[in-house]
Amino acid sequence: MKLLFIGDIVARPGRDLLRKHLKALAATLAVDLVIANGENAAGGNGITRDNANDIFAAGVDVITTGNHVWDKREALEFIVTEPRMIRPANYPDGTPGLGSFVALSRNGVKVGVINVMGRVFLNTLDDPFRAATREIARVKELGAQVIFVDVHAETTSEKVALGWYLDGQVAAVVGTHTHVQTADERILPGGTACLSDVGMTGPHDGVIGMDKTAVIARFVTGLPGRFEPATGDARLHGVTITTDPATGRATAIERVAVTEAQLQEITDRASAAAR
Repeated sequence: MKLLFIGDIVARPGRDLLRKHLKALAATLAVDLVIANGENAAGGNGITRDNANDIFAAGVDVITTGNHVWDKREALEFIVTEPRMIRPANYPDGTPGLGSFVALSRNGVKVGVINVMGRVFLNTLDDPFRAATREIARVKELGAQVIFVDVHAETTSEKVALGWYLDGQVAAVVGTHTHVQTADERILPGGTACLSDVGMTGPHDGVIGMDKTAVIARFVTGLPGRFEPATGDARLHGVTITTDPATGRATAIERVAVTEAQLQEITDRASAAAR
């Protein structure tokens, strides 16, 4: 079976790409389950209930998040009633929501999706390594045959270390948060596919999704300023993981990086084939 994981959805340009093109892309790639990080869906910071509903309607099966999950206050409430949207599992006990979810893929395989957040250069939470181990046990009890981990972290070293720590226990460990797709995809000896960062889905004519003028001014002057999302050069970044449900291990990993024009071609071909 094949999973598609979509990198951090940034603001309206990212949401529009999914709304217009995700179903055609998923069909073209022949994926059985779609996961996406949605913590930047609302104007580049946070996620609203309407955002989540739109992302699910576009064809995403599970939404992961990270350090911006609570930027929109309403997320504290709707995450409790929407188990398909998860937050980092290493938030302290009592935090709303769950850190994992078991989804039923289109080909009938149960997939455990786990979200953890790193501690280097981010707000210090509980240990993501032990939290991941705990959530693996939880999703296995719920029947998960394949397990995917989104590690939302700043440093490559922490993401790579978690991949090695979980090698052989999960099908994939893929990083989010830095919004820049890395080129270090590989399958570790135990069968775990890894990628340090999947990149972002949204406007690429700015600085990691934000308007470049304000960001440059912050660097040059050191003064605070309001950041707004960029608007142009929309691209979708993701990764596909092919797995063997009998073993729970990965057999292939491939990065996805497509422009809006390329996505339109995919959608047009799918529409023509359906006629």
